[in-house]
Amino acid sequence: MIINESAENYLETILMLSRKLPVVRSVDIANELGFKKSSVSIAMKNLREKEHITVTDAGFIYLTASGKEIATAVYEKHEFLRKWLVSLGVNQAIAAEDACKMEHVISEESFQAIKQYVGGEIL
Repeated sequence: MIINESAENYLETILMLSRKLPVVRSVDIANELGFKKSSVSIAMKNLREKEHITVTDAGFIYLTASGKEIATAVYEKHEFLRKWLVSLGVNQAIAAEDACKMEHVISEESFQAIKQYVGGEIL
């Protein structure tokens, strides 16, 4: 499934917010990412049309099965890459920033190869 980096970031953000908030709303996403609510609304419309999220009449946002699958995969890459970079001696903040960039461009094949090479030591 091909999805752009922006959509992946939104889905990952929804996943992370859903783990710490009772419900996720557009304003929560806007605050978390530092975006305008209008920009988030457009993105949510696109994600809803692609059936990656559902939005209730009250404005609560939920990941669909496909949205959760994408968000979970992106988050797994992010966390693995961040922890790996930290284990190599990279500063925490830089590792998090670099992992955020890398998670979107690394192929699944390369990611799995790195995970297998490094083993379960990181996660």
